[in-house]
Amino acid sequence: MTSAIIITLCSLLLIAYLFDVTSSKTKIPSVIILLLLGWLTKQSTIVLEINFPDLSNVLPILGTIGLILIVLEGSLELEFNSSKLNIVKKSVVVALLPILVLSFGIAYLMGYYYNIPLKTALTNIFPISVISSAIAIPSAKNIPSSEKEFITYESSLSDIFGVILFNFVALNTDFGTKSFGYFVFEFLLMIIISFASTLLLTYLLGKIKNHVKFIPIILIIILIYAVSKLYHLPALIFILFFGLIIGNVDELKHIPYIKKFHTEILNKEVKELSKLTNEITFLIRSLFFILFGFLIDTSELLNSETFIWSLGITISIFAVRFIFLKIFSLPTKSLLFFAPRGLITILLYLSIPINEKIELVNKSLIIQVIVLTAIIMMIGLMINPTTKLKEKI
Repeated sequence: MTSAIIITLCSLLLIAYLFDVTSSKTKIPSVIILLLLGWLTKQSTIVLEINFPDLSNVLPILGTIGLILIVLEGSLELEFNSSKLNIVKKSVVVALLPILVLSFGIAYLMGYYYNIPLKTALTNIFPISVISSAIAIPSAKNIPSSEKEFITYESSLSDIFGVILFNFVALNTDFGTKSFGYFVFEFLLMIIISFASTLLLTYLLGKIKNHVKFIPIILIIILIYAVSKLYHLPALIFILFFGLIIGNVDELKHIPYIKKFHTEILNKEVKELSKLTNEITFLIRSLFFILFGFLIDTSELLNSETFIWSLGITISIFAVRFIFLKIFSLPTKSLLFFAPRGLITILLYLSIPINEKIELVNKSLIIQVIVLTAIIMMIGLMINPTTKLKEKI
């Protein structure tokens, strides 16, 4: 059995790698292939009558580590200087406002038709309203760099805003001055933690001479995230902050603390860290979506009772996105389809308190929205003229 599992895992990951390498040609988002691989593996075990232990508890662990690494991977590649302020401002607004519009709009409809309290409806809808950086960032690698940069900022910030808003609504019983004051305190505390942790990690990155140095750095990053998350702090802020700082040391070399390091040496270390992060991210992301596909029940995917809601939500997602892209004069042809739901959606859905869960927002709805948004993104990539132009170049 052990050998069979190892052979199966290695084969699936090699197939995933093959599709990842050829995605620029096929335009098929890797998430669809990974989910399909997981689902086909499950069907094979049923046909062959192979009993597998319950792996559902592994999913949140892989998902959390994957989310950390994906945001870190994306932020390490971002350039941050005064010329980027405009794109950052637009990405902040386009990341936040659609979450609020979608969440409150759908929550209102749920309250109107099903008499679901606003707080409960919002807790269940926030997971669906957040763009998944785990799918958006890797899928954007073949489009022009300026648009890829926007998607990296937007999807990372969408994850951060989604987690913050979800925790605020799910963990508070009332929304008075006290709860808002505590929310602001948590946010400022996380900024301070992010700043202090980044200074520490930058120091370690420049000073550790041991041949094993990047894995401890990554483990410390995950540890800081996990401890912050334990106290319901917006921990993704730290990941984005750290990646942006060390990925742009040349822009910060005038700062006295940074001057203590030779920036050319630190840049070399950051490049090595980025390479390792890319490798590990591919592995964790692939395992997560393969496992999620393995855990999908066919009846949940084809559930006709939730499909109308799933279709309506998906149409709303892209309609709202189109409006905001137009308002801020952003290219709709290339950016409209980059609104997938995925890893962050699953993690937030699994975090909904039991007493807040509603029957309408179930696993079938989540799976259908993820698959529908991924398919639409795939179609968008296939017909996107800027992607085709880049290929020719």
